[in-house]
Amino acid sequence: MPAISFQSVSKNYPSTQSRSSPGVRALDEVSFDIQPGEFFGLLGPNGAGKTSLISILAGLSQATSGTVTVHGSNVVSDYAAARRKLGVVPQELVFDPFFSVREALRIQSGYFGVKNNDGWIDELLASLGLADKANANMRQLSGGMKRRMLVAQALVHKPQVIVLDEPTAGVDVELRQTLWQFIAKLNKQGSTVLLTTHYLEEAEALCSRIAMLKQGRVVALASTSELLKTASSNVLRFKLDSELPKAIADKARITGRIVQLPAHNANEIEHYLSAIREAGLVAEDVEIRKADLEDVFLEVMAEKIGVAV
Repeated sequence: MPAISFQSVSKNYPSTQSRSSPGVRALDEVSFDIQPGEFFGLLGPNGAGKTSLISILAGLSQATSGTVTVHGSNVVSDYAAARRKLGVVPQELVFDPFFSVREALRIQSGYFGVKNNDGWIDELLASLGLADKANANMRQLSGGMKRRMLVAQALVHKPQVIVLDEPTAGVDVELRQTLWQFIAKLNKQGSTVLLTTHYLEEAEALCSRIAMLKQGRVVALASTSELLKTASSNVLRFKLDSELPKAIADKARITGRIVQLPAHNANEIEHYLSAIREAGLVAEDVEIRKADLEDVFLEVMAEKIGVAV
């Protein structure tokens, strides 16, 4: 039995312009399963449908058509059972300002009928670096500490499935390391993890399998290793202080001083470097690397490749 099953899930939002307008189709016949114990990545650009899919999974929104189950429990007809099996860490910082950290976790436990779990609460606080904040009011926490608290609240009832929706957006390196160490530990102990993130290096390092969404459709679904094999080239990477010739710039991914170009063979690499020299420019820290998940993601989104396994 899958840990999570999406079967022909579609979601339409009505138009805000007029009743006669067709509205927006956020999800279009999305189907895939996530197996127990998987660390699964759900990737896509803004507006691809990731948040809509997670909202349906969490019971915050209802699909226009299709079915979603969590360990066999339908998220609509058997909502209570499905929700007990699920722990969701949302993107937004949502907190109750009237309680301390420990009180908030006890209250959250009560929503799921869990009592006398102070031992697990203590473990969560220690694992997420919140032990010294246990008696602090939620209003006193920094943004990073509130993010840790969201994780603790999602895990306080020991769910079988953990959903992380952009959990490290805008947080510091220390929190990322703390969070991933703890989540990886829970995953090794059998928890299923569904992650959405714009940090593709995190997805590549953590996820064993990945689905990519574009305009509400699954355009790639494969193991991370299989996705990396689909990359059409290696990458020429260097630093440059000046503007690239337009013919090369059109093919490049440029981040500040760092330039990255797809390189299919040695002749193509020499062509790029010769063009840079002829333009009177000097490339620094030149290297050739294997394509990573970000390269694959960009190719998939540009419709150069599609992967379904």
